[in-house]
Amino acid sequence: MVWRDLVLPGSETFIRNQVDAMTRWEPVLAGVRSIESPIRRDTDVVLFDESFLGRVERRLFSLSGWSPRLDRLLKRRGVTLIHAHFGMGAVSIARTARRLGIPLIVTVHGNDVTRTDLRSGTGDREGRAYARRLTAALRYATSVIAVSHFIARQVCTGYAVPAHKVTVLRIGVPTASSPEATEPQRDILFAGRLVAKKGVSDLLTAVELAGRRIPPPSVTIIGDGKLREQLEAEARARGVNATFVGARSPDEVEAAMRSSLLFVAPSRTAPDGDAEGFGMVFLEAARAGRPVIAYDHGGVGEAVVDGVTGVLVPEGDTVGLADAIARLLGDAELRSRMGDAGRRRVVDEFDIRACTAELEDEFDRVAGAG
Repeated sequence: MVWRDLVLPGSETFIRNQVDAMTRWEPVLAGVRSIESPIRRDTDVVLFDESFLGRVERRLFSLSGWSPRLDRLLKRRGVTLIHAHFGMGAVSIARTARRLGIPLIVTVHGNDVTRTDLRSGTGDREGRAYARRLTAALRYATSVIAVSHFIARQVCTGYAVPAHKVTVLRIGVPTASSPEATEPQRDILFAGRLVAKKGVSDLLTAVELAGRRIPPPSVTIIGDGKLREQLEAEARARGVNATFVGARSPDEVEAAMRSSLLFVAPSRTAPDGDAEGFGMVFLEAARAGRPVIAYDHGGVGEAVVDGVTGVLVPEGDTVGLADAIARLLGDAELRSRMGDAGRRRVVDEFDIRACTAELEDEFDRVAGAG
């Protein structure tokens, strides 16, 4: 069983792609609640609906970790292994796995383990209790998979998980089809949630600065979030030619990448300590043959090779960000070279089929040990 509490946000195509790429294990994707999204499927299993009884059962499961409905599902499907995505998923499913004696693997991604309150246990009463449960779940798991070496260090140092239990495995992206040649329609593309960690305010600052040296570039911003209105107002105040288009389907995001000159996403550490664990979107941009500009932050340096597939600048250096934008927009040969290098690296190192085969090897190992 592939476990994700919320089934399945549109931004988590990496989970859907990984499930689809499994060949030796038969997965069922399940979770606590559903969300409308373009990657949600009828075959996904959602335990609790929004009826009164469903909400009561969900609350009981949250408090006790026990659900007769989940127990029946696990037995009926003959589940021999649970793979939970995100620390939050590990917290909700760990007690069931322990009670039924089912081996548990947890993949951690970023904010689920990097937030300061979780690592230090210094939040409010509810937050401290959750941090304790997260630590217990990670230590209980037979295997903890980190999406980057950066995240592996966070798990080992912040939650005292023994290093021998932590494995770095990339998720990868589909590479079977070659990107179609598309005439660029925009200068810069950003795709991601509009939250503090994604650094969109820094992007707008850098675009304004770059526009003082070169013809003012246009930027398209795909995604939604609590900061959208604030960022739209900031773009207007700075005189930046920014178009906010909201959330888009994976196919639309890919098409937008192919029709852009650059992909720029300056993720940075949020006020609560949330950091980018890896950044699958950087692989998606590279697959589309687009050079990437980003901050050298968190696990981003493992997704983008500075000077080869893109440009990394120190976190918070908006002037350096603007310099990189101006440089790449003014050098078509450099853009082409970096884009080609990024595409080759994705095909060679991040093909979803090869990455998922390594994951299934880990399934075999854990199930055999169990």
